[in-house]
Amino acid sequence: MYYVYILLSLKDKKFYIGSTKDLRLRKSEHDNGKVDSTKHRRPLSLICYEAYPTKTEALLREKYLKTSDGRKEIRVRLKITLQKYQ
Repeated sequence: MYYVYILLSLKDKKFYIGSTKDLRLRKSEHDNGKVDSTKHRRPLSLICYEAYPTKTEALLREKYLKTSDGRKEIRVRLKITLQKYQ
């Protein structure tokens, strides 16, 4: 399985969207500052993930979620979750 995941920076309240084959390892890398794009935005909270059978599907979903329409979808789908972090 391949995963698309959404992290929320508790520091700047912005999303990080990524994809991986090993979600636990990737989250650990983010938490330990091993990912350049998030190391200065820690702490991070995993607020959502989706599983896909192929890498191609996961990458297509990741690409969509990074668009303005995709980010709007995230805010609508995760409205209750995001309220907890305000």
